[in-house]
Amino acid sequence: MQPAADTFTLPDAPLNAWYAAAYDVELGRRLLARRILDHNVVMYRRADGEPVALENACWHRLLPLSEGALEGDNVACGYHGLVFNPEGRCVFMPSQETINPAARVRSYPVVELHRFIWVWPGDPALADPALVPDLHWNSDPAWAGDGKLIHVDCNYKLVIDNLMDLTHETFVHSSSIGQRSITEVPFEVTHGPNSATVTRWMIDVEPPPVWRAQLELKTGVPAGRVDRWQIIHFEPPSTVSIEVGVAPHGSGAPEGDRSAGVNGRVLNTMTPETERSCHYFWAFVRDYALGDQRTTTLFRESVASIFAEDEHVLAAQQRAIDDHPDKQFYNLNIDGGAMWARRLIDRMVARELPDERYVRSAEQSLAAEGERINVEATAADAERLGIKL
Repeated sequence: MQPAADTFTLPDAPLNAWYAAAYDVELGRRLLARRILDHNVVMYRRADGEPVALENACWHRLLPLSEGALEGDNVACGYHGLVFNPEGRCVFMPSQETINPAARVRSYPVVELHRFIWVWPGDPALADPALVPDLHWNSDPAWAGDGKLIHVDCNYKLVIDNLMDLTHETFVHSSSIGQRSITEVPFEVTHGPNSATVTRWMIDVEPPPVWRAQLELKTGVPAGRVDRWQIIHFEPPSTVSIEVGVAPHGSGAPEGDRSAGVNGRVLNTMTPETERSCHYFWAFVRDYALGDQRTTTLFRESVASIFAEDEHVLAAQQRAIDDHPDKQFYNLNIDGGAMWARRLIDRMVARELPDERYVRSAEQSLAAEGERINVEATAADAERLGIKL
């Protein structure tokens, strides 16, 4: 076991990054308030549909602008009636012939892409739309699906840890997607300067109930043993895309041909709200039965119930962390993916915050770049969980 980096319990997130602030359907011709990295933001759409994100505090007496009202493309404060345009500049002051040029609120760079509204809380000059995390499956016509927004009472990094180590499915989700084979089979962790990947293949296994039903839906015949995959892709600071699915055993999926199976993507992006809470945007999409709304609804609600189990665990973990502020954490072998995700976050934070702990973590990750981590079950796992090696 290796001690976790000094930054493990530090909640900081890089400011110079795109964070999902809302689903596209949440934003309309009304004011939507949301806290993002401890920034209070108010969002809405202009008459032409373009999204706007402003500091949610009137320049005059700091009443949240979300307590006001839209006037065309502008926001009128609900206290004294000051009006601010989409760029954040005050365009009206009551009983004033001259408007103070300093009267403005912050306007945040905003992009609408992949069914999300993305906000950049850092330096506006660095807000390149090309840096929006890749979740294109969410709006690709070759894929169908839906998702939800969860408010989780934990630091956003704990959600990333959870997603980067799916061995927890055996214990947390035993009644739905969990299988002993998840713990039984080895997995590999690889990483580069801007990504970390965890790859696990379960060969010749019985499919869990959810995947058995989906394979039978696609093929129309009873499902036998399958080859199952979980390939987790992390993009810093907080986006995780997971390839999941099953195919009939021997149909060529491990070699690259998954056409005989059912393919899904679990899309996740977490936005810190405070040090101890986050907005968790997720969607499940698939590349089959594209016009079947029943399947879309079934998956959305099934995944929501699974994530509710995670939400309970993560909130309890955060409370325990708060109760044990001096706890020294250690990384097990199964934490390889989460460890690298945190190191990549540390690299981003180190560019903005010259804290020696982040700088040291960034240097360590650069020194180990390109390493592969292979994790296999042990004899103790076999005895404890009743699995085969």
